[in-house]
Amino acid sequence: MNVPAVYELIAFNTAAASDNKIHDDSVARRFGFRGGLVPGVDVYAYMAHMPVACWGRRWLEAGQLDCRFQKPVYDGAATRVTAKAENDQLVLGVESAGDHCATGRASIAAGRPAAPGVDALPAPSPPTARPAASESSLTPGRSLGIAPVTIDRAMLSQYLEEIRETDPIYPTEGLVHPGQILRLANAALVQNVVLGPWIHVGSKVCHHAAARLGQELTLRATITSNTISKGHAIVEFAARVTADGKIRIAEITHVAIWRPRQVPEDAAATN
Repeated sequence: MNVPAVYELIAFNTAAASDNKIHDDSVARRFGFRGGLVPGVDVYAYMAHMPVACWGRRWLEAGQLDCRFQKPVYDGAATRVTAKAENDQLVLGVESAGDHCATGRASIAAGRPAAPGVDALPAPSPPTARPAASESSLTPGRSLGIAPVTIDRAMLSQYLEEIRETDPIYPTEGLVHPGQILRLANAALVQNVVLGPWIHVGSKVCHHAAARLGQELTLRATITSNTISKGHAIVEFAARVTADGKIRIAEITHVAIWRPRQVPEDAAATN
C-alpha cells in the first residue's frame, strides 16, 4: 500500500450563505463556536483525497470511508489530512487550527462489493410543503427522497475549486467527486423538513460504482433512529444513491444533530 504524504489545504466555508445558519459566524457563536462551521460533507471531501491518492479509481468503485467529526474546521484555517496504513486500511485524521477535528477509516474491497437492490428503499418525492423538523417528522421508518441532480463539468469545476481538490482524476475522467455524492444525503434532510441550525457529525459511505458527469443522480433514504444524546437531538438514516435510475453508486449511513443543545449567551461570548 502506497500511503500518500500529508495533504494540506486552506479550508473554505462553502455554506456561509446557506439556510443552515450553523455556517453563519454570528449564529455559530451562539452555540459556542468561534465562527461558522465548514460543512462536514466538505471535511469528508478533504479526507477522501487520501484513499483516491492511494487506490485511484478503484476506491471510487469499490471503497468505503467511515468518518466522525469531533471539532469544527473553520474558514481560512490551515488544515492537514493525515493517513497511516493499518493492515489493509488507511487510518485518517484531520487537524485544523491546532485541533484534532475528524477521524476516519478508508478501505477498498478485494472485489466489487455486493450492492443492495435499487428498489430496496422507497423513492418518495420531497414534499411541496415541508413540515418543521421534529420527533414526529423525523420518526424512524420515514422515507426520504430528493429532487434528481445532474452534475455537469462547470459544477464539478466550481466544486473542486471550493474544496481545494488537486487530484486530476475528476476532470480528466469526467467523474463526480465523492463529496458531491455525500452532499445528496444532506439534501435528503433539507428537502424534506424545515430545520434550524444543524450539524453533520458523521457518515459511512460505501461505493459501488463511480458516478459520471451528466448522469441523473437520485437518493432514497429511510430514517433508522432519532435520539437524544447530551441534550442534542440526533437523527440517523440509511440511503442509497443511484445514477440514471439503474446504476448503483453508493450506500450511505448519515448522522446529524438536527436540534443542537444551545449554550447560554454568556458562555458563547467567551469562545
